Amino acid sequence: MEIKTVGIVGAGTMGNGIAQVCATAGLSVTMVDIAEDALEKGVQTIQSSLERLVKKERLSTNDRDSALRLVNTTTQLADLKNVDLVIEAASEAEAVKLSLIKQLDGIVKPEAIIASNTSSISITKLAAASSRPNRFIGMHFFNPVPVMMLVELIEGLQTGNATKQAAEEFVGLIQKTTITAKNSAGFAVNRILVPMLNEAVFVLQEGIASAEDIDKGMQLGCNHVIGPLALADLIGLDTLLSVMEVFYSSFNDPKYRPAPLLREMVEAGYMGRKSGRGFYSY
Repeated sequence: MEIKTVGIVGAGTMGNGIAQVCATAGLSVTMVDIAEDALEKGVQTIQSSLERLVKKERLSTNDRDSALRLVNTTTQLADLKNVDLVIEAASEAEAVKLSLIKQLDGIVKPEAIIASNTSSISITKLAAASSRPNRFIGMHFFNPVPVMMLVELIEGLQTGNATKQAAEEFVGLIQKTTITAKNSAGFAVNRILVPMLNEAVFVLQEGIASAEDIDKGMQLGCNHVIGPLALADLIGLDTLLSVMEVFYSSFNDPKYRPAPLLREMVEAGYMGRKSGRGFYSY
């Protein structure tokens, strides 16, 4: 099926980023969140991001205005009833996602595809919450969405070939590149990345090096664009902790235990950039 209209559940960092790349590709977008202020903040983020592209001469003012006109907001999931594709980009909490998928299943049209932007939770399990598991797929975007070129597609046990093909065509339309991963905790990219970030927290916790030196070491010694602790702040320490907990419970392997310092920082409300404080202050 051809995807022309997209619904996005969640107006946060990932949700508004996905909305932006869809709108700049000419797709009609409906972004849903439970709070009006979250929707307003999401739209403001999109406006600021598009304005930066205009200043860099990577986007015309006409294209900016056209994209903004294509982004609609609502607090009602029912407003997604006619979309071709809905992407769930809510918090990385299994119970929340399962509840949303059950609700969306009763709202969107029968031929619509439901996708989850989860970074670690089983696509097979999420798909089972829907009456159309063959039309469910994992569609994992990376932060910041307008900049990062990858979308990781994950097929659940029930995902149909037509759904996978439609997802690939959609990702091409928004000018991203796909890789395909099996349904395993963390899939491919985060299975490698997140334990590395967790290990950086252990190195800091044990006093082996300062946060600045850990990040500088990985940037200059391993040619990483951003250091692991700064990246953890960007991703969100609560999200990082959630993913590590999924790994730990899924694989029953102590190598995936979350660093105690990571857990303590989350308990303190130090979530990274989004809270103004993580391993660094913002």
